[in-house]
Amino acid sequence: MSSTAGIHNVMPEPVQIFFTHMEIEKGCSNATLRSYEKDLVQFEEFLSTRSESLSNPENISVDHVRSFLAKLHGRKLAKSTLSRKLSTLRSFFKYMVRHRFIVNDPMVGIRNPKQEVRQPRSLNVDQAVNILDSKCGVEPQDKRDLAIAELLYGSGLRVSEAVSLGIYDVDTSSGLVRVTGKGNKERLSPLSDTARDALDSYLAVREELGPALEENALFIGNRGGRINRRQVNRILLRMSEEAGVYGGVHPHMLRHSFASHMLQSGADMRSVQELLGHENLTTTQRYTHLNLQHIMNVYDKTHPLSESEAVSDKQGKIED
Repeated sequence: MSSTAGIHNVMPEPVQIFFTHMEIEKGCSNATLRSYEKDLVQFEEFLSTRSESLSNPENISVDHVRSFLAKLHGRKLAKSTLSRKLSTLRSFFKYMVRHRFIVNDPMVGIRNPKQEVRQPRSLNVDQAVNILDSKCGVEPQDKRDLAIAELLYGSGLRVSEAVSLGIYDVDTSSGLVRVTGKGNKERLSPLSDTARDALDSYLAVREELGPALEENALFIGNRGGRINRRQVNRILLRMSEEAGVYGGVHPHMLRHSFASHMLQSGADMRSVQELLGHENLTTTQRYTHLNLQHIMNVYDKTHPLSESEAVSDKQGKIED
């Protein structure tokens, strides 16, 4: 079923055309389309209180957008959520202008709210290794769980990328996995030695989990269906607790850890960008603070003046 099936039933025609473009021509994922749908439905509901509709996008003004933003701000939504909704509207109206549905873009002059600087949360190396070492059972589920965790940490995959893998996307002999990332963009990611071993061990017993409802699915659940993100979340949480690592460990934290540990070990940012499948280098740059902290820690432990008052003054200036 098309991911835009529900949208065609409830949204105005210009929105339907936009979603067809985003799904077929842009190749957006189902998750992205659902996010766009939610945002545009919400904006349409707001416009209805002003006797307007996206059926007539030429009637939508910058004042409508500002009023919508003010209403959302009054609900105390996170700034990141507000920015995402504005991004959706920008994409929609940009498409409307490009294809001459409208002349004036109501998003001109609308800026995103200033974001709080949030640093990615990651594990230290010992914690990551302990989590992987915690799963040493011989049951097929144990081997599957370890293979998933090894991919998330060893190759830096998104959880959505890991669960969507097919059997033929993994080649343990060459040590590569073919990953389909955001926007259906493919990349090749290297497999760590431990990931190759874990995958070989899992593939040898994969059929013992039951007949696969999707023959191509690499990771299948106990009932034979393709494993989903929620199941992976539960697996990682259980593995981390068994390893004595608490605090809500989730799959994306392993991806963050992969990036920060690579940078701490001397990898250049461009390489890490490619491995993570980031389109923009600025996304990868969120991890540079971790590398800087590592450098400062090494300095403090090894430099002969690290305990001196001069160094303390210097660090104070950096913090200012």
